[in-house]
Amino acid sequence: MNPIIHLKTISEINKFVQTKTQHPLVSVVDFSASNEYLEEGIRISADFYTIMFKNYCSNQMKYGRQSIDFQDGNLICIAPKQLITLDNEIEKREDTMGWGLFFHPDLLYGTALGSKMNDYTFFSYEISEALHLSEKEKQTLYDCIQKIETELHENIDQHSQNLIVTNIELLLNYCLRYYGRQFITRKGINSNTISHVENLLKEYFRSDQIKEKGLPTVKDLAEAVHLSPNYLSDLLKKETGMNAQDHIHYYLIKEAKNILLNTNFSIGEVAFSLGFEYPQYFSKLFKQKTGHTPVEYRNLN
Repeated sequence: MNPIIHLKTISEINKFVQTKTQHPLVSVVDFSASNEYLEEGIRISADFYTIMFKNYCSNQMKYGRQSIDFQDGNLICIAPKQLITLDNEIEKREDTMGWGLFFHPDLLYGTALGSKMNDYTFFSYEISEALHLSEKEKQTLYDCIQKIETELHENIDQHSQNLIVTNIELLLNYCLRYYGRQFITRKGINSNTISHVENLLKEYFRSDQIKEKGLPTVKDLAEAVHLSPNYLSDLLKKETGMNAQDHIHYYLIKEAKNILLNTNFSIGEVAFSLGFEYPQYFSKLFKQKTGHTPVEYRNLN
C-alpha cells in the first residue's frame, strides 16, 4: 500500500498538481488543463478544505471506505484531515472539465465565515452522498469559482481576503441550497430512510437493547441506514423538522412516559431501564423535553 501524502499548505497542493501559487491560503485548479497522470493507489490527506467538481474521470476515488467516480458530474466537499484514495490512473480526455477549490482554515480566521463553517455539514458527508448538479447549478458554482480566480490574479491588498472569502461563502451557500433541492428530489428514497429510522428506534426501545447498550447514538442509526451521521441528520431535519438526535430523544421520552404511567418504578429505576447511568441526567433531559420533572409528570397524570 502506498504511503499517505499529507499536504499541509496551499503551495504544496499547487506543487502537487503543478500549478502556480497565487495566494498562500487559497487556490483554484483547472482540472481540464491538467495533463498529468497520478500514480495508482495514491492516498492523500490535507490540512485544508477541498471542493472538487469534475464531469469525467476514469479513476475511482475513495473517501474513507466509499467509492465514487465523476462520470455524472458530482461535487464533493472534503474537510481537513480526511483521507482520499485514487485507485486507478487518471485518463486524459478531450471532454474532461472540472475544477478544484482549496482553502486553508487560516484564511477564515477573524471572518464571519470562520464561525459558520460547522453549519456546512456536507463537508462531513460520505463520498456516496456527493452533490449531483444540474447544468444551471454547475454554471452558477463555476461563476463563483471564476470570481475567486479573478481575485487571485489581482495584487493582494487590504480587500483581497474579504472578497475571496465572500465568494467562497457564496459558493458554500449555493451548495446548501442545492443539497436542499437534492433532498427534495429524492423524497421517495428519503421517506424509506425515515421509515427505517423510526422502525429501528421503535424496536430498540421495545427490546432489551436499551438496558444492555444504553441510548442509541446518531452514529448507530447512520450506520444502520448506510449514511453518514451528518447526512442522516440533515435529511431528517429537512423532512421532519427534527434531526437525528431529536428523533432519539422523541422515542426515549415516549417510552419514559409509558414507564412512568404504567409502573411503580422509582425515578432511578426508570432511568436505569432507559440506559441512563445517572438518574439526574435522565430527569434533566425529561424536563428539558416536556417542561416537567418525571415526578411532576407522573403526579399530573
